[in-house]
Amino acid sequence: MSTTETQNVKIVTADPSALGLFGLAMVTLVASSQKLEITSGLSFVIPWAIFLGAFAQLFACINDSKRNNTFGTTAFGAYALFWFGVAASWMIKMGVFGQALAKDADTKQLGIAFLGYLVFTIFMTIGAMETNKILFIIFVFIDFLFIGLSMNSIGFIPEFSHRLAAISELIVSIFSFYGSAASVLNTHFGRTFLPVGKPFGIFKK
Repeated sequence: MSTTETQNVKIVTADPSALGLFGLAMVTLVASSQKLEITSGLSFVIPWAIFLGAFAQLFACINDSKRNNTFGTTAFGAYALFWFGVAASWMIKMGVFGQALAKDADTKQLGIAFLGYLVFTIFMTIGAMETNKILFIIFVFIDFLFIGLSMNSIGFIPEFSHRLAAISELIVSIFSFYGSAASVLNTHFGRTFLPVGKPFGIFKK
């Protein structure tokens, strides 16, 4: 008489959110410095948009999917693709792909894209309420960032909307640095070294 035994093997992977948040923190820090006129030009913003804003968050997206984290996968994946798109748009505007393409660029189309990302970020903000308060704050200011970006690209109250986007982006960077640090150090020390705040508990028990 033979018996068949079934074994379930659980593969444990590290939480990739610390790297994803660090990528977000870095790209928004560099990009906000340009919007706030601390720096000028986009040439040295583009590499950070591609490698930190895009690839770091894409890495977090792929690894969050392995952890069956739908929220993290969607958030990091969508914003990774956003930074790929923004970097490509900047390069088109700068004539990297030829002057014909640069002359045909309509910034209002960027405004429509930013508006779409605002819709996405709003419902992700609702989801962030049941993750932690630091992540919720990050999403709230990403909302304001996209409000400013969409208004500015469309040409509505340009000075105010540009300033709104710049300040919001800097705040996103600051809280993302904190969120990344908390994710690393809380896990590393096995205790709450940097508090991130409990979920609101409104939609999810």
